[in-house]
Amino acid sequence: MPIFTDPSDFAFFISLFARYLSREPAKDKSGTSYPHYAPELQLLSFCLMRNHFHLLLYQSAQGTMPAFMRSIMTSYSRYFNFANKRSGPLFESRYKASMITDQSYLEHISRYIHLNPRYWKRYPYSSFKYYKRPDEPEWITPSLILRMFNNREEYIQFMADYENHKLVLEQIKHTLANT
Repeated sequence: MPIFTDPSDFAFFISLFARYLSREPAKDKSGTSYPHYAPELQLLSFCLMRNHFHLLLYQSAQGTMPAFMRSIMTSYSRYFNFANKRSGPLFESRYKASMITDQSYLEHISRYIHLNPRYWKRYPYSSFKYYKRPDEPEWITPSLILRMFNNREEYIQFMADYENHKLVLEQIKHTLANT
């Protein structure tokens, strides 16, 4: 089932990153502070697809990620249910999380997240645009990934090389099937 049905849904979800991960705590209309997870939690990469999303988070204080996920998923579910005149759970199951302890795996996960959409170079609901230019918002930290590369261009080439590798594998698969 789609969880993002139009551009305003994507925009609202992205606004939740700013709400919960900006340097200064955000406040609601009555002046009450929303939960604040920065700097104990940093968003490194994200990609929002029509029916799911991927987040790469760095947690420096135990328990911060589950609290953040609860906040973001509850806030988005309330928004989506109200906007679509529906009720009940929006997400099928609990989110899945894996601890990353290896640099090459971290690089691969970042690439996997950014390559999710077919047209990843210009996909508007991904953090890839913040990897290409140095003017990212304060709620995302691509520098933790980019510092593993000599420069931004090297990261972009890292992405493109894998896409080319996938295309070659796809062509080989069809050739092998015909022999």
